[in-house]
Amino acid sequence: MKITKNIFWILSLSVLFLISCDRNKFLTKLVETSADGSAKTTLYTYKGNEILSIDGNEIHHDFVYNNGLISKIVTTDKLSQRKTTMVYTYDKKMLVRAECLNEYSISYLHNQDGTISFEKKALNPETKLYHGTLTFKNNNIIKEERVIDSSAAGMVATHTLSFEYDTKKNPLHSIMGYEKLLDQSNLISLNNSVISVVTTTETKADQTISSANFYKNTFKYDENDYPLERVSEAVMPAKGKSYYLKSEYFY
Repeated sequence: MKITKNIFWILSLSVLFLISCDRNKFLTKLVETSADGSAKTTLYTYKGNEILSIDGNEIHHDFVYNNGLISKIVTTDKLSQRKTTMVYTYDKKMLVRAECLNEYSISYLHNQDGTISFEKKALNPETKLYHGTLTFKNNNIIKEERVIDSSAAGMVATHTLSFEYDTKKNPLHSIMGYEKLLDQSNLISLNNSVISVVTTTETKADQTISSANFYKNTFKYDENDYPLERVSEAVMPAKGKSYYLKSEYFY
């Protein structure tokens, strides 16, 4: 009986290990092809489940961790060799500040109703740019609302991003700590965005001007519900300009 129990325990651990592996596939390469046929390749490198770098044709990102959280991202423009550093500060494992050194900062307040308030300021000199709210549902960002503080005098301007999702797996969500990076918008969500709506509104002297742009993503998935291909298109092109991008995922 004891031997039988031990065998059952070992088999159970094996099944759990296989399930865990299925749940954590890591994106290693992304190939994006535009409507004109030009292609860009982005490579992802890891140490365990920590992201070390993201290397694109024009931009390279290096990641630094502290206690399982991403504390710094150093971005290098390959053409100009200009480097920018984003520093992340946490309180009780929740992001409270993201600062691009000497350029801008974003502060975050985690509200009791599950929303997150934020405010972005330019630095040197300090100037308010915009403030707003992030709304979540099922570990997905479904809405980002901004009020533009740098609008012209007498004008109230807002900018809203809304997202709808599939029920499949976003490969970036497998990366340790990546879901904490609130400045990355819907890329940190558990699932993949299939519809995005960008709405802008400007009000001045009782006159309101609004516009909305719609984008859709169509996916193909593997047997583990990770995306293999995404086709992104503008349903209602911004300013009449069409948009098409095909993305291929490799793990």
